[in-house]
Amino acid sequence: MAEGMKVAVLGAAGFVGGELLRLLGAHPAVESLRAFSASHGGQTAASVHPALRHAPSLVLEAAAPREAGAWADVLFLALPHGKSQEMMEDLVDCPARLIVDLAADFRISDPALFAASYGEHRAPHLLDGFTYALADVSGSALAGRRLLAAPGCFATACLLALAPLARAGRLDHPAACFAVTGSTGAGVQPRRTTHHPIRAHNFFAYALGGHRHRAEVVDALRREDGTSAPPTLIVHSAPLVRGIHLTARVLLDRPLDDPLEPYRAVFEARPFVHLLDQPPELAAVVGTNHAHLHLATRADGREAICCVAIDNLVKGAAGQAVQAMNLALGLDETAGLEFGGIYPC
Repeated sequence: MAEGMKVAVLGAAGFVGGELLRLLGAHPAVESLRAFSASHGGQTAASVHPALRHAPSLVLEAAAPREAGAWADVLFLALPHGKSQEMMEDLVDCPARLIVDLAADFRISDPALFAASYGEHRAPHLLDGFTYALADVSGSALAGRRLLAAPGCFATACLLALAPLARAGRLDHPAACFAVTGSTGAGVQPRRTTHHPIRAHNFFAYALGGHRHRAEVVDALRREDGTSAPPTLIVHSAPLVRGIHLTARVLLDRPLDDPLEPYRAVFEARPFVHLLDQPPELAAVVGTNHAHLHLATRADGREAICCVAIDNLVKGAAGQAVQAMNLALGLDETAGLEFGGIYPC
């Protein structure tokens, strides 16, 4: 399937849905694109997403999951958490060659771990059928997969920092991850903490009892080495619209002769992760599918500090989902994603 694909997006009115429409509309293998929305059916995509005003005309259709699944070669679900599991029973047998869910519903393979963060799963028997699609870590292992669960934005940043060390068996103690995010991570529906007068010129912590993305980080690290101690994830809201900057403090089992070797082993063939010789700047990745990463060691070499910068809506959501689609279908991994950002922004 190198060209002429029919692609449908459910939940197209949200921030992530809008990013999917932007990316898929310019994807060289996508011939036909349909967008569905339960809240904005009948409206043009441009009226909901002003950045699409200069793109070909596209109208958001009323929500019709079965119709979308019957029509599409590839189906993306950019729905609120909990909605995918309600309809997935009807979708898994649809003709679509690939289904990519961007909610948290199928990211965690352990039902008990899922329930601790999101409540009881409505379709636990489907969990094993999904592959956690952390594109830059999984790479070619996604080839041929049909059901993909795209990672969350915080989880993506955490795992880019921790997964290479876990895969190499070098994690000695639970890592501590300090992350800062922009307001788009909270979704399109306004709340007090995302309202501009509250968010602008402000900085505050939230979810100190435990952010729910930690569960998928725990689950993913277990798949890497089977024994990783659960990391701590401490998240903060910053006066930004886009982006996540994460700093992870890690204790290693012993000093590394080449601290970057585990990262090169995982990311060498991946086109979107860049190992920098200095701490990354968030503005350099905003609007892109690129991730910038820097690693420094301290004292006796057993303490490592890893900094990661990503765009939460692209690398942390829609862009990674498209990258995973490319890998699953045997397309060029960079197709539709070879664009730079804007700097300064």
